[in-house]
Amino acid sequence: MPIINLIKGALIGVALVIPGLSGSIFAVIVGLYEPLLAAIAQFKKDWRKAIIFLGPIGIGAGIGILLSTKIVLWLCTAYPLAAYSFFIGLVIGSLPFIWRKIHGFNFSKIAILIGAALIMLLLTKIGGHQSESDIAIRQLSSLADFGTLLFAGFFSVSLMLIPGISGSIMLMIIKQYGTVYHAVSQLLDLLVYLVTGRWAQAQQAGQSVLLLLPFMIGALIGTVIVAKLMHYLLAHYAEHVYAGVLGVVLAAIWILAETGVAPAWPIGLTILSLIGIILLILVMIIVGAIATIYFDRA
Repeated sequence: MPIINLIKGALIGVALVIPGLSGSIFAVIVGLYEPLLAAIAQFKKDWRKAIIFLGPIGIGAGIGILLSTKIVLWLCTAYPLAAYSFFIGLVIGSLPFIWRKIHGFNFSKIAILIGAALIMLLLTKIGGHQSESDIAIRQLSSLADFGTLLFAGFFSVSLMLIPGISGSIMLMIIKQYGTVYHAVSQLLDLLVYLVTGRWAQAQQAGQSVLLLLPFMIGALIGTVIVAKLMHYLLAHYAEHVYAGVLGVVLAAIWILAETGVAPAWPIGLTILSLIGIILLILVMIIVGAIATIYFDRA
């Protein structure tokens, strides 16, 4: 069982890195979401059992993140149109899963949906116009940087516990995706530099890795708080929760198109080039949607 949970955790870790693919939905798919939520929410009741259960999953998730981080960041920079179109497809593919959780709409559900979508769009505007693949903070140089990463951990990881919400997209919304995942990618580099005795490079990589300290503190606080909250809400107001999730996901589609696809759109295209790009975008969206639907049904 620990080995199986290690493998499942690694799959969840890969999902956490990919914008649009919800780690929590992937946890549902591999049958770990409810046990994870219960273990975190009721940690104090039997912490030894919780650690034995959560340990392999956490280690596996860490391995998955480390193995996939550099690749995803490279794709966002080198092939933004294809990458972000694929991410949009991943988000669209999660819609059937969320829709199945909502049995009809009433005024309160619609209000929650609209409110959640508007909040996400507002956060995007507040975040500025920087590309999500850029590294906003390279090292801790002020209390403001510490606070920013603390909030990033709290915001992205806590919301990630809600099925349908991608922690990576939440980082994109607050313009810290590149910062966090660059810091994660430096972990392996730091180890290589230390082993090979390249101390100057190790010091530079260590400054990036240090960014993960406030992020992890915020993530831990957010996880504990939201796990307890979700444990209660899903037991009493599941449909309203998923109505809010639907609003966030719909807003995420717009956000990815506005901040990822639009800035990378080339200027002065010929008709053939325009057709080629449109086809590329459509194909990547379809592939992304099929991938998420497949994972949902696997």
